[in-house]
Amino acid sequence: MTITSVSSTSPKTASPEKTGFAALGQQDFFRLLTVQMQMQDPFDPVDNKEMLAQMAQFSSLAGISTMGDTLSAISSKLDALVALQVAAQNSTEGQSDQSSGDTTTQS
Repeated sequence: MTITSVSSTSPKTASPEKTGFAALGQQDFFRLLTVQMQMQDPFDPVDNKEMLAQMAQFSSLAGISTMGDTLSAISSKLDALVALQVAAQNSTEGQSDQSSGDTTTQS
């Protein structure tokens, strides 16, 4: 008898995989920063303003990325809330149609 292993029985959700520069994170930035500092010429160092500008750009990019994730979560929760409200409205309309149909009289 042959037995094959099953890794997962639940359906996989499609999650977008990041590629290229989008796959780089804060760890990668600090690794590049330390290598850049190690490799720079001590007699002609990088300008402090340029280094601070790079760090500020990365910080704002990280903040924007976090904000995008937060907005996506809020959007999905609002979609679920709207769906629940529509379902509740449809169920109450169905109940009022049934009750109003019972009370009508014919002449």
